[in-house]
Amino acid sequence: MSERRESDQAEAGIISRRGFLGGVSAIAAAAAVVGPSAAADAGAAGPGTPLANVAARRRRANSLRVSAARRHLLAPLTVQATNGDEARYGDFRASYSKGLPHNALGEVDPAAFAALQVAGNATNGAGYELIPLGGARKQVSPQACLSYELSGIDGQDTRIAPPPTFASADQATEMLEVYWQALTRDVPYRVYDLDSTVADAVDELNAVSVRIGTGATVTPGNLFRGETPGDLIGPYISQFLWLPVPYGPTRIDQRYAQPNPEDFMTSYGEWLAIQNGVNPTRTLTFGPGVYIHDNRTLGEWVRVDVSFQGPLNAALICLGFGGAALSPTNPYRSLAKQAAFANFGGPEILHLVTMSARAALVGAWFQKWSCHRWLRPEAFAGRVHNQVTGVKDYGIHPDATSSEAVLRLLSANGTALLPLAFPEGSPTHPSFPAGHAAIAGAGSTMLKALFDENFVIPNPVEASADGSTLDPYAGTLTLGNEFNKLAANIAIGRDAAGVHYRADGVDGMALGEQIAIGILQDYSVTHSEEFAGFRFTRFDGVRIQIRNGAVSIL
Repeated sequence: MSERRESDQAEAGIISRRGFLGGVSAIAAAAAVVGPSAAADAGAAGPGTPLANVAARRRRANSLRVSAARRHLLAPLTVQATNGDEARYGDFRASYSKGLPHNALGEVDPAAFAALQVAGNATNGAGYELIPLGGARKQVSPQACLSYELSGIDGQDTRIAPPPTFASADQATEMLEVYWQALTRDVPYRVYDLDSTVADAVDELNAVSVRIGTGATVTPGNLFRGETPGDLIGPYISQFLWLPVPYGPTRIDQRYAQPNPEDFMTSYGEWLAIQNGVNPTRTLTFGPGVYIHDNRTLGEWVRVDVSFQGPLNAALICLGFGGAALSPTNPYRSLAKQAAFANFGGPEILHLVTMSARAALVGAWFQKWSCHRWLRPEAFAGRVHNQVTGVKDYGIHPDATSSEAVLRLLSANGTALLPLAFPEGSPTHPSFPAGHAAIAGAGSTMLKALFDENFVIPNPVEASADGSTLDPYAGTLTLGNEFNKLAANIAIGRDAAGVHYRADGVDGMALGEQIAIGILQDYSVTHSEEFAGFRFTRFDGVRIQIRNGAVSIL
């Protein structure tokens, strides 16, 4: 283009491509000299946009961000409590150490654990490269505990109850439930009320000193279920793990390859090698595709799922239900000439559901690596085995060591080790809280805020006992209850595979809920529409509203 032509266009307020790129270069050069704030003010306005408006918009955007950050800054300062076990035991029997060097009892090398402590208590991540490893498996993303998130609360501001203490009756019950989940892994949910092993699990979990979860009487109908409103309504599995998922021009049928009934790490040699971080020598084998119908198929789903797959699929399914499924406070439900899309529609819903996943993981990783460093169930089972075989008394509560579950495992396998559904056992990061649960808790909270919790799901289904078909379900199921159940399924599915305890899931979900609420606080001030706020029911059954950055109880 000639210089004359560019001059004519400039007089008319039109910016040529070459002129625009030159302007970008000038802004970049200005940034190098005077810093980003001054460089931002050097930008050219768009066609027809007065520079005064651009400057005002930038000030307003900055004010919103500063106000959001200040809101979280001024929240009361608190300290995350721990259960004190790490300082209580000189052999670190109650602490996570997978992948580090261990002795023949599966106890961590003290120097290696000291290096992990130093790294976890530091304000930078340099120390993690100094931790000695016992095998080829690396520690999973420990520096995430130091990361920041620019929406919602900081991950290090999450607060949850600490896990049970190692020698407590609560911890024994937590472990006992995981043992029974392994022993009933191949029992279809549809026949829980008919199965003798399930009946034995119910009897023992009712006879312990401290009952699992809420303390309610355990029955085949609530065995291994979650603790949120809706968990006890309808089938064991959430509709969002069964219904087909609309995905662009196709629909995804939620049938998955069925893992064959084989358990891992029941021999002491295999168990010890895996604790040291040696890669497994055995692999899973699979049969034909089925719908999730027992804890083995659920466990495999939560082994290979994409981090936010469950909440994402649920959002896509709910968007397929149409506008009637949107939250009653969605402003577009009452607007006559405008439709939801970038605001309060699919793009924003999918954004909030998925972006909360990483924020939840940062909070969970802070709790895992910097606070609790709690041992995994497979490691606790090693302590149980050594105690019941007389090798070493770790002071474990007799509700675990004298249990029917342990006697059955000793009879079947010759050890009290926990049968794992995964060849590699648990991931190489601490147990408490569960990352899957944190993601599911955050995603489900977003879903409850964005959709109508009372919307009745059309044509609900239930998997057959063998998982080959989806049968019609005659009862009434609502979105809110099924969102809660989805989070519990994802959390407890990890327990059923043997890699987490119930407390990991319950408190992980609570952490994820905190993360989602903080993000919704920030987003509640970003829209121009008249908006009554986000309203939904927390996992504890309390209804709240988030409006203009503030959280209130309804």
